[in-house]
Formats: sequence, C-alpha cells, structure tokens
Amino acid sequence: MAEYPLKPADRVEITVLVDNYTDFLVPQQTPVDRRPPYNPKRHLLAEHGLSCLVRVITGKKEHAVLLDTGLSGQCLPWNARQLGVSLPGIETVVLSHGHYDHTGGLEEVFCGAGHQVPLVAHPDAFLRRRMNIPSAGIFDQPYPDAVALKKSGADIRMRSEPTALAAGHLLVTGEVERKTPFEQGMPGGEIEKDGAWVPDTFRDDQALVISVKDKGLVVLSGCAHAGIINTVEYARKITGTDQVHAVLGGFHLNGKSFEKVIPPTIEAMQKIEPYYVVPMHCTGWDAINRFMAAMPGKCILNTVGTTYVF
Repeated sequence: MAEYPLKPADRVEITVLVDNYTDFLVPQQTPVDRRPPYNPKRHLLAEHGLSCLVRVITGKKEHAVLLDTGLSGQCLPWNARQLGVSLPGIETVVLSHGHYDHTGGLEEVFCGAGHQVPLVAHPDAFLRRRMNIPSAGIFDQPYPDAVALKKSGADIRMRSEPTALAAGHLLVTGEVERKTPFEQGMPGGEIEKDGAWVPDTFRDDQALVISVKDKGLVVLSGCAHAGIINTVEYARKITGTDQVHAVLGGFHLNGKSFEKVIPPTIEAMQKIEPYYVVPMHCTGWDAINRFMAAMPGKCILNTVGTTYVF
C-alpha cells in the first residue's frame, strides 16, 4: 500500500525559469516540449542554477508551485518577466536542497509576493556548507538565512518527511532512501553539524512528484544529490505507482568524479522506461549527450523558457 497516494492531475505544466543553457533557436523536439516563439526583443538569461515553475491543473482548479530560485537573484525575476510569469501568484516555494545555486532568488520571490508564502525545506537546507578539495583548498558556500527569509515574507516549514501540496496532487519526497550502489553523493562536500564539519550526505535533497491521469509519475529533481535513480525509485515506492511518465531536472553527473556513474545511471533509467527524460543544470554536457544517444526520441534537450506539458 502506498504511504502517500497522490490524486491524479489532469495536466501538469513545468516551465524552466532558470537553467544553465539558453538557445532560442532550438525547435520543438517532442509533443510535450513547448519552446517560446522566436522574438528578437525577448532576452532570456542562463546561469549555473535551476528554477522551475510547476502548474498542476485538475478541472477548473490550478496550483502553482516553484521549485528553487536559481543562483544570482537577478536571473529568475528577469526571465519570469520576459515569459509573462507572475511570481506573486505562486502558492508555495519548495527547496530541493540548500545549495546556493538553488537559493539565490529566494528573498526576491518573497519580497515581491506582498504576503506570506510557504517555503517547504528540509532542516539541513539552512546549515553551513563548504567544499573541501585537497588539491584546491576549502571553499565556503553561501547558504540561506532563515531569519532574513522570514523577514522577507517566507513561512518556513522545515520537514524531512514527504509533504503533500496542491490539494494532494503534488508530493515533496522529503529525505530520499539510498539504495543504488553507484550513487554515492558528491565527493568533497561538507556540512556543519553540532559545531563540527562532517561529510555532506545531502539528507536535505528532495524532489517533486506529480501523478498525471492515465500517464504515470512526473518526477522533478533539483540536483539529485541522493541519486536520480534513488529519487525515482523512492517516488515510486511512496506513491505506490510504478509507471513513470517523465523524469526532469538536474542529475548531477558533471565532472571527472562522476564519469563512471553515467553508464549505470543511463542503464537504470532505461530499465525504468520513462516516456521522457529531460536532464538539466548539473547533469553536464557529456551525460546529456549520452542520454540523447541512448534514449532517442525520449531524451529532450532543455533550454531556458521551455514549458513541458504532460
């Protein structure tokens, strides 16, 4: 029996407001990706970050949930204006994890809302983090300030367990089970707990899951530090739904330390058999190109401003 059964949605629209790649000449590739029409006066920005607006539609009711807010604080509101997206209309913001390339625009979103907006995040998302690389040194990383966010209008809801949103049509996974042997997190990451720096296991990493009527699950990750395969399998487990329709988001397969992880990840994704795979952000060009070759017609090249309709 499912622990957190989802109400099926009639329609889901995921608009990519921030990602690493922008190209307004990429044509529509599948029936589900909708590219902004060519307009020389529209300038969409890219940066090393991620933010996606998720619209869940059932009957005449629509819910808007924002996953992450990019890196700079400038890219998200700029792209939203260019695309005609109303950020004040968002009913909930979800943090996939506490890394700075996903939290940079938080205060801009809350200050612009004019009212309190729920922010769903794991408690670890607000802890200090750093990279400790023996060959390069220690690099402190910016982290979200809970006090400042509350002052800007965030109603912070710290939760480690799954959380239902959008009237039960959308689920935040909470902490993801780690069962896949080849998904071992990010080497060099450290987090401060109880006054000591310890290896970062990214317990705060979480994803969004929506069930689309007669289609199956749509899984949207931020960076998938828990492993994109672990994430999808956990989504199947807690919702009690085996069929996966689409997997989108950052898969974190970029860099030399992840080269060996790419082939087993693609093989496992092929066994899951989603109809569509949309690698973004930290997946990396090498992994994206390998996904495109291994899953032709299913893997979609993402660009900023694209809306995926399921």
